Amino acid sequence: MPVEFLRQSKDGRMTLVIDEGGPPLRVLWALMEATNVEDARRALGMREGIPEKNWLKYVGAWQRQDHAPPTAMPTLDQWAQSCGVDSVVWTALPPKLDGRPNGYRASADEVTAYLTGLEGRARDLAEQYVRNAPRQIDTPYRRRIETALHWSPQAN
Repeated sequence: MPVEFLRQSKDGRMTLVIDEGGPPLRVLWALMEATNVEDARRALGMREGIPEKNWLKYVGAWQRQDHAPPTAMPTLDQWAQSCGVDSVVWTALPPKLDGRPNGYRASADEVTAYLTGLEGRARDLAEQYVRNAPRQIDTPYRRRIETALHWSPQAN
């Protein structure tokens, strides 16, 4: 799945979001204890702090009977079949930076400049998020951030 550090969170971190323009990467996943996709969507929305009114918009869902996977995940159906799952949910929050409208895709330079300007707890949280992202999330933005700020991945 293509992901990138493109969403400024409320606490200042730049978090990973699905980035249709990025290269596909191996991402992690987990089974949920939900009996249907609506319950799974609700649980993920709550975990991510997404207001209930936005769950349909910002918590993506796919079910085998839907057939066509989302554009950003063209092989989702084959992956789901190989894993024995019939439904998949994911956080579908758009990119965001510095009060610009949702969906604004900042450049790597903009993201790095934003992170460079953080101070105190916001900087600590942002650094921890980047360093703790799984190593296989090797994106162009991550490489730029690591070079500029020396935020290398934590040793496992």
